[in-house]
Amino acid sequence: MSPGVSSAKSPFDASSERVERVLCFTAHPDDIDFGAAGTIAAWTAAGVEVSYCIMTDGDAGGFDPVDRERIIELRAEEQKQAAALVGVSDIHYLHERDGYLEPTHGVIKQIVKLIREIRPDIVVTMHPERNWDRLQKSHPDHLAAGEAVTRAVYPAVENPFAYPELADAGLAAYKLPWLWFISSPEARENHFVDVSGQVDAKLEAIRIHASQHPDIDGMERVVRGLMLANGERAGLPAGTSAEGFHVVSVNGSSTIAGF
Repeated sequence: MSPGVSSAKSPFDASSERVERVLCFTAHPDDIDFGAAGTIAAWTAAGVEVSYCIMTDGDAGGFDPVDRERIIELRAEEQKQAAALVGVSDIHYLHERDGYLEPTHGVIKQIVKLIREIRPDIVVTMHPERNWDRLQKSHPDHLAAGEAVTRAVYPAVENPFAYPELADAGLAAYKLPWLWFISSPEARENHFVDVSGQVDAKLEAIRIHASQHPDIDGMERVVRGLMLANGERAGLPAGTSAEGFHVVSVNGSSTIAGF
């Protein structure tokens, strides 16, 4: 059973789905904390194994010119500390250049490799559609991350003849059950997680990324407001904080092989 979940038009039934492993792909350090740290904290508290894959080093982030020489190391340390706060220790990097991420076959192959290694029940990633209501959700790297992961999830991960060198290395094809998107256009969000009990953990994780936030207090007010708005849109009781996702069933009871 997946913990702490309330659904609206969602194909995911939290009361019956068994979630043991989750793999999260994001473009930059801190993306996953803004998008899903509350849900991740609930998962890990329930014994779910969660892994992160950060696709760039975040080398173009920050505001202080003095940090340029050590920004990659700084952001990796921030992500490590933030992940630990929500129960995650397994972090992978693709080391793509910040601002230059593209859904190339080189990137997609690395995603396929990691999914086949971990074999998660859920892959979480960024949405590949641009959000015109809140453009900050749609950094070009975010869109590229979502597109690359979506291409990897279908058909490459489950096609034994895609990137055959992976199969030759013992990484068998794998049918992923669920794909969850963060940073989604609101019209696409169909699943909400009640994270009222994880708000403090989420905010503490976000605060760790201090190199990216010149106004920590302002950032916290915005995040609290967004979570409350999500709870309202989900139809949850007043004052409920929630995280929203666009959930897609990749392989389920209605899936036909190859379609």
